[in-house]
Amino acid sequence: MTPRSLRITVSAACPDGEAIERAAEWLRRGGIAAIPTDTLYGLAADPFSAVAVQRIFTIKDRATERALPLVAASIEQVDAHLGALPPVGQRLAERYWPGPLTLVVAAPETIGRDVIGGGVTVGVRVPAHAVTRALCAACGVPLTATSANISGQPPTSDPDEVLQRLGDRIDILVDAGVTPGGPPSTIVDVTSDVPRLIRAGAIAWDHVLASIRA
Repeated sequence: MTPRSLRITVSAACPDGEAIERAAEWLRRGGIAAIPTDTLYGLAADPFSAVAVQRIFTIKDRATERALPLVAASIEQVDAHLGALPPVGQRLAERYWPGPLTLVVAAPETIGRDVIGGGVTVGVRVPAHAVTRALCAACGVPLTATSANISGQPPTSDPDEVLQRLGDRIDILVDAGVTPGGPPSTIVDVTSDVPRLIRAGAIAWDHVLASIRA
């Protein structure tokens, strides 16, 4: 463990509530955590805290015009904090969440402006990882989930690599072991009646379209 970052080990399948609460307390106070997802490790912060969001950009050496993706505990949490999903988004969420499908929706006025990179939309998904969802639930809000790496470097599924790269920059590592890796989430814009593919990923675009037509 590095001098700065705290490492909390949790079970990926059945995360301990006390450990999750310890990590959530850091996040609620504006801290930055490296957390597991159903693909890779990400950097979590409260997206409604301008100070916490700015720390993410500093940690990653990331350009502020690049938006940050979010993860949430449930459809209900998305509805409560980002607004009700549009009909096509609701249908896709019910079909693919929890899972690697990011939906781009209209951003609420309350969200940090740096989160949306100067735009008017935000991407969010409910991941198929019990630890990620438990952390979002404990914090009471969706969290950022940009990859846990310096911009330009490859992302990682290994918590040890996260500490090697970012251990002196983050506050806490939530270690649930090596994550599944694989392709990134598919990103779909659902701000209009016709969904639009933003990034191909783990869920094939033709499957997304077929689920809407079904």
